[in-house]
Amino acid sequence: FSKAKPVCNTCGKVFSEASSLRRHMRIHKGVKPYVCQLCGKAFTQCNQLKTHVRTHTGKPLAVSRG
Repeated sequence: FSKAKPVCNTCGKVFSEASSLRRHMRIHKGVKPYVCQLCGKAFTQCNQLKTHVRTHTGKPLAVSRG
């Protein structure tokens, strides 16, 4: 028998792990803890910030939570 998968109560998206649901909930709550040190733009996920930083430098930058 399998364990029930976490489901977003806001949009119904199903996740394989509770940690993925917690990360997803930042989208609905508007939480953006990852802030670009160069321009101030904020993101819900670290990988989004790393991708963005390349627009400034061509290289990823060390990330800290805002």
